[in-house]
Amino acid sequence: MKSENELKKQVERQARRIKKAEKERPTLIAQTVYAGMLGLLFVLPVIGGAYLGSWIDNQFSGYSVRWTTSLIILGIIVGGMNVYLYLKE
Repeated sequence: MKSENELKKQVERQARRIKKAEKERPTLIAQTVYAGMLGLLFVLPVIGGAYLGSWIDNQFSGYSVRWTTSLIILGIIVGGMNVYLYLKE
């Protein structure tokens, strides 16, 4: 008898945990917003680096230094760090 009552309590506890997990599960919209946020955190520094590099290249056209490529690479590094720090928290 004791083991049956104990088994029944365990089953009820597991059922409550499953119901709680289903309620707390993120929705499709929440997952889409999360993925979009990750995309923006990565892409915006890359685009910003590209525009800034292009502007610098146009200002100093006499020099052979290509700022656009350098700042795109820097944007990729910064975007990767943004995504890492966002996922870490």
